[in-house]
Amino acid sequence: MTPAVKSAIIYVSIHHGNTEKVAKAMGRVLKAKLWKAGEANVEKLKDFKLIGFGSGIYFAKHHQSLLKFVEGLPPMKGKKAFIFSTAGVKRRGYASNAHKKLRDLLKSKGFDIVGEFNCPGWDTYGILKLIGGINKGRPNREDLEKAEKFARGLK
Repeated sequence: MTPAVKSAIIYVSIHHGNTEKVAKAMGRVLKAKLWKAGEANVEKLKDFKLIGFGSGIYFAKHHQSLLKFVEGLPPMKGKKAFIFSTAGVKRRGYASNAHKKLRDLLKSKGFDIVGEFNCPGWDTYGILKLIGGINKGRPNREDLEKAEKFARGLK
């Protein structure tokens, strides 16, 4: 059996804990150190071989605080990274497009992107609040099982 990759997950989860649920599911599989973006120890990140970055999607990109965190990172040449997100919108190609800004930032820091994951999240932003939101109850058990399967594929 191969030893576990030393992993960390940096995430932002604001409204309903959607992204935190996904981060914890992946973290259990990877035995990863979990940090909220504002609490992450940048110096210690150098000790990890695999680092996940995720948040909900806001106006077709990851949360601004996560993007700002990545912008402030030193070069991380040779480190592996994965990207994940939760989103109210679900249409073909949406996650890939929404991940572009974060993907480009990570690549500019020298990360090798080894995978991307997205699942639905409960969204009550703006007018959606008036109807109780969309994707209520998401991410659900099936979504979290998919997140765990994704994480197993990163080992």
